[in-house]
Amino acid sequence: MAKIVAVAEEGSFFFFSPLASTLSEFSGTKLHYSHIHFKRKQWQMKAASITQQLPCDYSSKTKAFAVSRRKALSLLLSTYIVFEAGSDALAQQSLPLREYIDAFDGYSFRYPSNWIQVRGAGADIFFRDPYILDENVSVEISSPSSSRYKSVQDLGTPEDAGKKVLKQYLTEFMSTRLGVRRESNILSTTSRVADDGKLYYQVEVNIKSYANNNELAVMPQERVVRMEWDRRYLSALGVENNQLYELRLQVPENVFAEEQNDLRQVMDSFRVNKIGT
Repeated sequence: MAKIVAVAEEGSFFFFSPLASTLSEFSGTKLHYSHIHFKRKQWQMKAASITQQLPCDYSSKTKAFAVSRRKALSLLLSTYIVFEAGSDALAQQSLPLREYIDAFDGYSFRYPSNWIQVRGAGADIFFRDPYILDENVSVEISSPSSSRYKSVQDLGTPEDAGKKVLKQYLTEFMSTRLGVRRESNILSTTSRVADDGKLYYQVEVNIKSYANNNELAVMPQERVVRMEWDRRYLSALGVENNQLYELRLQVPENVFAEEQNDLRQVMDSFRVNKIGT
């Protein structure tokens, strides 16, 4: 506003000075030029004073604003970086595990707290991820009337147990569809003694399923083979109460790469317990 006032005063000066000269010529009225000249000096001094002050104030304010803007941009950038790092940390943060204890059948394990129980799945207990339906955990128990296990070593070595586990999986996944084939590999077989003093076997296998997109096509070139799914299966085996207990984890292979630490914790948490009589 100060600069606008200064321009208005300068405009008044340039408009008034010629008008005074013109009036003195046409009306014969003698205006005092010295008085006008005095006013002119006053206005020039005032206008110069205001004009000199404005760039100084403006530049200082602009400079101050520029510094604060740089600080603001720096703050925003650092906040964005911190946020991105926090997002990565949150993405990699493990879900809390909840413990499931079956005192009646004699086993316990831990599973991700957001997984939900599914009844009627055929297993003794079954939990799955609410979003990734192919990711689940279940427990299978051998019939006490058809088996009398004394130790998990009754299965042979961990490698022998791995072959039996894989064979059981492939039997369950047998399909009558035309053009379906399965590829499988035993990835690892280990044994360990848990904190309860009992021996457990752990087996990891990978199974891929392939199928034709047009199984009824006559020409071979019309039957294009595509992969249906690619999964990792983790099993923990233990013996108690003359029964074989198997914890089964199923997860898509691409998901396993991100969640393997959590899933291994689930597998390591599996315990078989003596049933009270």
